[in-house]
Amino acid sequence: MSIFMLQCFLMSLTHPWFLLGLLALAIPIAIHLFELRRPKRVVFTNVEFIKEVRLVTARQRKLKHLWILLARLSFVLFLVMMFVQPYIAAPIQDSKQRVVGVVVDSSPSMQAGASEADNYFDQAVEQARNLPNAYSAGGQFMFAQDQLQPLNSAAYRESLDKLRVSGQSASLTNLINRAGASVGAQKAGEIFVFSDFQRNAFTVQSLEKLDSTQQVFLVPVGGANSRNAFVDSVWLDDAFVRSNTDITVHVRLRNGGKEPVENCQVKLFVGQQQATAFTVTVPAKEPIAVTARVRITSAAPAYCRVELEDYPVTFDNAYYFSLQPSPKVRVLDIAGPQVPPTQQLYSNEPLFSYSRTTAGSLSYQSIEGASLVLVQGQSQLTASLRESLQRVVQRGGSVAIVPTSNVQGRASYDLLFRELGVGPVQWEDAASAPVLRSVATPERRNPFFRDVFSAQSRQPVMPKAAPVLRWSRSGSEILRLQDGDGFLGAFTSGNGTVYLFSTPFDEARTDFMQHALFVPVMYRLAMQSFQREQQPAYRLNQGTVVVPVDAVPGQGEQVFKLIKDSLTYIPSQRLQAGTLRFEVPAAMREPGFYTLVRGSQPVATLAFNIDKKESELAAYSAEELRQLIGPTRKNVQVYDASTGESVAARYKAERVGTPLWQYCLWAALASLLAEVLLLRFMNRTKTAEPVAMAA
Repeated sequence: MSIFMLQCFLMSLTHPWFLLGLLALAIPIAIHLFELRRPKRVVFTNVEFIKEVRLVTARQRKLKHLWILLARLSFVLFLVMMFVQPYIAAPIQDSKQRVVGVVVDSSPSMQAGASEADNYFDQAVEQARNLPNAYSAGGQFMFAQDQLQPLNSAAYRESLDKLRVSGQSASLTNLINRAGASVGAQKAGEIFVFSDFQRNAFTVQSLEKLDSTQQVFLVPVGGANSRNAFVDSVWLDDAFVRSNTDITVHVRLRNGGKEPVENCQVKLFVGQQQATAFTVTVPAKEPIAVTARVRITSAAPAYCRVELEDYPVTFDNAYYFSLQPSPKVRVLDIAGPQVPPTQQLYSNEPLFSYSRTTAGSLSYQSIEGASLVLVQGQSQLTASLRESLQRVVQRGGSVAIVPTSNVQGRASYDLLFRELGVGPVQWEDAASAPVLRSVATPERRNPFFRDVFSAQSRQPVMPKAAPVLRWSRSGSEILRLQDGDGFLGAFTSGNGTVYLFSTPFDEARTDFMQHALFVPVMYRLAMQSFQREQQPAYRLNQGTVVVPVDAVPGQGEQVFKLIKDSLTYIPSQRLQAGTLRFEVPAAMREPGFYTLVRGSQPVATLAFNIDKKESELAAYSAEELRQLIGPTRKNVQVYDASTGESVAARYKAERVGTPLWQYCLWAALASLLAEVLLLRFMNRTKTAEPVAMAA
């Protein structure tokens, strides 16, 4: 009772002018007094016990009227107090009317939870949906994923119901900054952030751009998942995918939890057919790689996926990728009248499409379609040839230059080197006799020679060369002479690469063409020149995707669409020089295969996956967030949603107060019910009430 009286003493009134309604208490009092003055006439045949009966019935009648009066007074009192709306004042007083910003994390990691039906996202939405209960009916809310316009509670809840988990959801930092900027543009207000607060997605720097006058409430939802297996990456041994040839596919698995995932079932599908299946144990915080051999039987792309059986976290159990048979690498050899040593080299390998021409018969179409252009045996370089080579590197192709031993042609080579940004170079004295020097053993760690050499127990015999030019430095020294001078260097030029030999392919100056190193080096030059712009897989949050497409002459504006099942998306796009660049549409949320269509004609099928960062489920708890924020940020508080108390109820108790009008309503109804019961049962008396007889 003392606690109740203390709360009543501390309570405040929302609408105190309604206390004038207490004047209505006079109405039941007047009715009570009027009923006491009205006599009742009862006829008696026997008045022997009139005195005793009169005393007893008078007490009962008086008590009944007092109880009825009390019930009526209570009904009027509590009815008036319901309109007054009393409340117990909050410990933190804040009377400003504020705009409330709400951030609900919709990243794929929010799909984790104890089960698919009870995931973190549903918990966050439920907490955010109850938030208007803590504010007055005129409260305004700004939803970070919406148009960032003030909404009433009904429109806010409607926008919240439309929210879905998206594979390309904006980062939590961006959502917090957007909400802070929009709320600050209206007036100082509060920002509620509902998220799982992944350690790789949230930092203290996420709050630095917020105004210190804005109150920020961080609400971590969910709990710590102990394990989660997912596909980290998929790669091949060879960048070239050949039809009807066994392909080794490497799959790296990771565990985003703290406990190992034992006996995880992994299945690899090529199209709709299961290619292989195996069981592995994925340790915590340590990747594990498995390999599988598949075969593509046609020239059409193969659409593959890796599926894991890992519960209860299932949003990242599938990884999609495509294997597209590589087209032939086009090699254009601009040689002299004699047959170059590279002709038989490239013609014998079906991986390459080799063609030979001279500088005088060079066509624009042949040089534009080549991945690698070899220039050798040219005593002079014409201006048109130099211009064509510049176009090759500007579009991303490669040019391999074998210099001439002709002294009169060095000036034209110098012009080409300056135009391509190669050099500076120095020519050897033409009067001196050529001196053959040994080529140094290649560096096995050089990426150019990856998977080229096998283990050897003795030092190999290297070719010899008498260079005609030297350079001080290059972007990458592929082969060197033993004295340190370069033999084969790579220079970046435009969007492509220029490979420069220091020695002509002349038997008097080098035996490189007869050496076993000649074949792998020249093959690698062509393979490095091949550009695969269509990747095996993309991320939904990647932003921009670049896909090579063939231009269709005679057509006007070409609109590309992305189609998945019955869904069609039209991205922001730009087609230039056979390359399509488009932005991943915001409505694309689900991973899977999307067909790129031009008009009604399919162009390519692209695989999109969720960012693997979403699978790392390590997250901050409420206590860890408090320690991370520290005591210096007074405007940031952490509400623990795992206590069972809703965020709206806790905020209302701390900053709005505890409203009591509901209790007043129930008390008024109870008073009315008490009056009905008193009138119903206390009138059932077997003894009549006597009155004095008139003379």
